[in-house]
Amino acid sequence: METKEERLKLIVELGRELPELPEELRRDEFKVQGCQSQVWLVPKIVEEEGAKRILFQADSDAHIVKGLVGILVMLLSGKTPQEILDFDLRGLFDRLKLEKHLVPARSNGLHSMVRRIHEIAATIA
Repeated sequence: METKEERLKLIVELGRELPELPEELRRDEFKVQGCQSQVWLVPKIVEEEGAKRILFQADSDAHIVKGLVGILVMLLSGKTPQEILDFDLRGLFDRLKLEKHLVPARSNGLHSMVRRIHEIAATIA
């Protein structure tokens, strides 16, 4: 069984795999509200085989948060808006016991990121 420190280290490592977000995309319109850290989530809509898909770019100024948003990008980028809305993130987080390893502020930030992704998907759907 992994320790809390090992899980958090893995989350930080996942964040390091995110491509660098260009400075011109670090705008207020892409900031996620409700996060203690700065988080940018940039959607791009692409048409593929007649279906709209959303590609996400993201970044944060905090290592753990960057890892959390990186997890969301890995799971949801490239999906249709409906696939994003239908994805059981809460169930996944529960199975991974993710929130057990996060302080309340980080957990609230994670929920803010999920809420923002759902807002984007709902607007496009």
